[in-house]
Amino acid sequence: LYLLLQEPSLYTVKALFILDNDGNRMLSKYYDPEFYPSIKDQKNFERKVFNKTHKADNEIAFLEGMTIVYKNSIDLFFYVVGSAQENELMLMSVLNCLFESLSQVFRKNVERRCLLDNMDGVFLIVDEIIDGGVILESDPQQVLQKVNYRADENPLSEQSVAQHISEKLALTTNVLQSAKEQIKWSILK
Repeated sequence: LYLLLQEPSLYTVKALFILDNDGNRMLSKYYDPEFYPSIKDQKNFERKVFNKTHKADNEIAFLEGMTIVYKNSIDLFFYVVGSAQENELMLMSVLNCLFESLSQVFRKNVERRCLLDNMDGVFLIVDEIIDGGVILESDPQQVLQKVNYRADENPLSEQSVAQHISEKLALTTNVLQSAKEQIKWSILK
C-alpha cells in the first residue's frame, strides 16, 4: 500500500558508478544521502552489484530493493541505480546517454585507461546528465555540446572545464536570485 501512495519525484537516480573488470571503483556518485551514507556501505553495495552482474548477460538487476541497469565495455562496467518503483527505461536512457557520450569523447575506445586519463571530463559529462539525482539530459549530442566537446579537438581541455564550471555557477546564481524574488513577492502578498 505504501508503494501505491508514494508521490512522483524528479529524483529518479539514486546512484551512478563505474567499476573496472575486477570490481574496483573507477567513479561513483551517490545522490541520496540516506542511500548508503558511508563509503564502506557504498563499496559493499558496489561489490554485491558487481558479483551479481559481472557474469550475467542481462541489462537489468534487482538488488536490495533497488533497480539497477548496467552495461559493460571492454574492461569497464557502467551502473545506474534507482528505486524499486523507478521506470527502467528512464534509467536505461541515462546509462545509454553516459555510454554514448563517453564513446564519442574517447573515439569509441571506452576503456579503463581512457577513463582514468580523462576523469575531469567524465565528471563533467555525468554532471550534465544528472544533477542531484534529477535527470537533466538524455541526448548524448546535447551533453557533448554543453561540455563544449568537439571531435576535432583534444578531449575536454582545461579551458572547457573552467568555462563549464563558470556557466554552471552563473546558472545557479540566476536560479537562486529568481527564488529570492519569488519568496519576496509571496511574502509581500
